[in-house]
Amino acid sequence: MTGNKVAVLGAGSWGTAFSIILADAGNEVSIWARRDEVAAAINDEHENADYLPGIELPRTISSTTDPEQALAGADVVVLAVPSQSLRENLGTFLPHVQRDAVFVSLMKGVELGTLKRMSEVVAEVADVGPERIAVVSGPNLAREIARREPAASVVACADESVATALQARVHSPAFRPYTSVDVLGCELGGAYKNVVALCVGMAVGLGFGDNTTASLITRGLAETARLAMRLGANPLTLMGLAGLGDLVATCSSPLSRNRTFGEKLGQGMSVEEIYASTRQVAEGAKSCSSLRALTGSLGVSAPIVDAVDEVVLGRMTTAQMMEAFIARDTKSEIG
Repeated sequence: MTGNKVAVLGAGSWGTAFSIILADAGNEVSIWARRDEVAAAINDEHENADYLPGIELPRTISSTTDPEQALAGADVVVLAVPSQSLRENLGTFLPHVQRDAVFVSLMKGVELGTLKRMSEVVAEVADVGPERIAVVSGPNLAREIARREPAASVVACADESVATALQARVHSPAFRPYTSVDVLGCELGGAYKNVVALCVGMAVGLGFGDNTTASLITRGLAETARLAMRLGANPLTLMGLAGLGDLVATCSSPLSRNRTFGEKLGQGMSVEEIYASTRQVAEGAKSCSSLRALTGSLGVSAPIVDAVDEVVLGRMTTAQMMEAFIARDTKSEIG
């Protein structure tokens, strides 16, 4: 990585907020947007009003709907599309990706059907090794990042030297990145916390308080750790920014799309009604079934993921979900 241009593929709230980090860190940033009006607003008004209204974007950020133009000269390619559309989108982007460019995944999910993590999808579709794939994960709510409130995150890559190089590219005055080689742990923490946040949101929507939400967050962390450790992740990763940090932020903040989605379910709205009311994607509603299949295939106990998937599928109400948690057999906390 010797240049200073970064292509950000995806003009949603997190892709745009991360572009601000990159620009503040001294990079030239080109955002690929799916819609002409979003790209035009970023270029002409320096604002993405659809996703981050009221936030002025740095002048070093431009946007285009042409992937070739966005990717020209970029030695870092940031992937910020919805996780379930990554495979299709990446196939479109690849012909324009610079040789030896490093892919950085901002996505937090597990692919339906294949049960692959996002880095595994990138490796398969782009036919690249782990040294060219990194992930960024942590307690990074997009609007707070865009407002340049202090935050920290983890840049993970199997090649520590690549993680360190990327760390320098995203270290801005308000954003402190740490490095890790545990891509697996960071990705599982990021994917699982979305489902736990859905569950916490449902509890809030039902009118329950802090004892209930704290219990769900803690048991959600235990559930995440069981899966991560079964697959070989470092358990300390789940205690850090990409684990506990991201989990707490996503479960606690009204800015979290997944918690808000869960709250609406708890208040009685259907999944279809919620989808119709917003253009934002709640990844947990998509990934709960793939995480359920993954934990099931490994024999990992996952009561939160199982129950959230039942609610999303319409086979259980949120009230029945909470009753089922309390009725489960008691056991030792550790083990």
